Amino acid sequence: MAESTASQIIAAIGGAENVRSLTHCATRLRFELVDAGKVDQARLDGTKGVLGTVPQSGDRYQVVIGGGVANVYEDIMHLPEMAKAGASAGKAAKSTGEMTDAEVKAAERAKARGKFAWLDSFFEYLSDSFRPILGVLLGASIIIALVNLLISLNVIPNDEASAGWVFIKAIWKGVFYFLPIMVAYNAAKKLKVDPWLGGAIMGMLMTPQFTSLMDTKTFPDTTCVTNAALGTTSCTAKIFGLPMLLSDYSGNVFVPLLMAAVLAVVYHGLKKIIPESVQLVFVPFFCMIIVGALTAFLIGPLGVWAGNELGIGLSWMNTHAPFVFAIIIPLLYPFLVPLGLHWPLNALMIMNINTLGYDFIQGPMGTWNFACFGATAGVLFLSMRDKDPVMRQTSLGALAAGLLGGVSEPSLYGIHLRYKMVYKRMLVGCATGGVVIAILGWLFPSTVASGQVVHGVTTTAFAFTSLLTIPVFNQMWVYGVSIAAAFIVSFLMVAMFDYRTPEQKAEAKQRAADYAAEKAAAKGKSADAPAAETGTKTAVETTTVGSPLSGHIVSLDESGDPVFASRALGEGVAIQPTDSTVVAPVSGVLSTVAETGHAFGIKTDDGVEVLVHVGIDTVKMNGEGFAVAVKTNQRVSAGDTLVTVDFDKVKEAGYSTTTLMTVTNTMALASVTPRTDIDVKAGDAVLDIQH
Repeated sequence: MAESTASQIIAAIGGAENVRSLTHCATRLRFELVDAGKVDQARLDGTKGVLGTVPQSGDRYQVVIGGGVANVYEDIMHLPEMAKAGASAGKAAKSTGEMTDAEVKAAERAKARGKFAWLDSFFEYLSDSFRPILGVLLGASIIIALVNLLISLNVIPNDEASAGWVFIKAIWKGVFYFLPIMVAYNAAKKLKVDPWLGGAIMGMLMTPQFTSLMDTKTFPDTTCVTNAALGTTSCTAKIFGLPMLLSDYSGNVFVPLLMAAVLAVVYHGLKKIIPESVQLVFVPFFCMIIVGALTAFLIGPLGVWAGNELGIGLSWMNTHAPFVFAIIIPLLYPFLVPLGLHWPLNALMIMNINTLGYDFIQGPMGTWNFACFGATAGVLFLSMRDKDPVMRQTSLGALAAGLLGGVSEPSLYGIHLRYKMVYKRMLVGCATGGVVIAILGWLFPSTVASGQVVHGVTTTAFAFTSLLTIPVFNQMWVYGVSIAAAFIVSFLMVAMFDYRTPEQKAEAKQRAADYAAEKAAAKGKSADAPAAETGTKTAVETTTVGSPLSGHIVSLDESGDPVFASRALGEGVAIQPTDSTVVAPVSGVLSTVAETGHAFGIKTDDGVEVLVHVGIDTVKMNGEGFAVAVKTNQRVSAGDTLVTVDFDKVKEAGYSTTTLMTVTNTMALASVTPRTDIDVKAGDAVLDIQH
């Protein structure tokens, strides 16, 4: 019997006894190991279902799985050898107060494991402060792109006097205006500080009362000056006799990052000296007074100054050496993103928009992104030619995430960092895109809102560089030609010269042969099966998936769980239950049954993989209130009881009863279409499947 993916991962990681703790995020397994030197990285990289491996500082290790990480995690935790390791891992995590590792980390950084732990922590802080809000930033950027496209086609007017236009603008402006509060919340949470405290202190600087201090008519002691280079105004007020430098903090990201770091020191210091019985009241009280004052008088002005100086430096380079700037950016980004060093540049882009009124970094950056996607397209082309099912699935998913979402990580971790020759091909595309945007940007300069002539591509919005956001760029045709050149050159370089060593080509050829043999064997087995046993020569095709509960069906976007809402675990629905019995939504074999009774994975005979997740964060209830009626590898029919849940207990524990159901292998199917905003009984169809 073939060894399972879970067993192979644990064996390659050094065995269960080498696992100190194990957690997972939306895409990867996060190990803390006893000895990272025992890891067989080559074996891990060759394991089916593993998209990449990311060694880290200390003895931490990440294994990139993708959308199905939750199922693999459950499989690992149910391995017999993990029973003892899992218990000790939990104790270790609790005693050390372990924090979640950064999601984006490069193998290059990990080669210096143990030497740069502080640097890893710094960039984890930056990335974890931004990553949770990337969804709303992406949503806002797409809205801006669509609006700009409609304006350019004269479908809607660019009219500030139109109430409809002002309303639409408010949809995305709200994201960027209140961005400092969002960043402060995430940064505080990362540093184990009450995140609402971080958001509240940052929000103080954005209240009408605080901003009104800049009104020189109301407050005669306030003086204001204009920064000619940036076109911004800063004011100084007298507060209790002390000078306070005032600025518009909307959209600023440097200030909340600095503030949260200071808040963490004050917060944890106060918790040590204030009795636990009154910490709930007095820790926030003193933090708001102390850190609020420090932020207003010192941290805020310092953050604005630091951000402005960085912006001025890059702006000077873009103005005086635009040709060099346009080439350097796309050549640097392939190394910055895996190392996590791109987060400061992302912050600068947002700051440029809020100070200059436009950004000049995203245009050249887009050429790197499309060079990356072009290389992935080349890998997809070769995998289709060679009939390699593993790389075809990996590259197709990565290409879709890139072209439609502007996300490069699936390409990087799934392909590029595993096959180092990709980088050599891709850098040619990066350089080509950079040269094209430099030449065209110089020959055809653009004019920004202030009237300044700029040699290069600019944008007034923070946009993920995807096909959908092309309309947000000024000199759109220059940008379009540049990213097309980068994409095509990278594609041709990979397609013509390949990206694999002779040994890797041989492995791919063997994978294709094994896959073809498995398909032939399965087809032969189906053809030989007795008619009385199967009724047909093939499995019955699953065309619908029933509801596991009676209740009201809503979209995953309304589920309240960001991982499910992102579709990382596939398309599906959320059920607001009116009954306590959870039933099998399809007939098949239970591939996953969580010990806590909160999650069930079912695979149908025709390969549809369905995940039922009862409640949100209910894993923390440790099975209390869950009466499980099935076990792993058991065959069930649609309508069979999986678990009976005391939803009153779930509510009392403070968790949501919303039950989520997804088709985890959505990408392998033609379509999965949810039926939402309806009331159903258990078993009623809520998902339509097309193969």
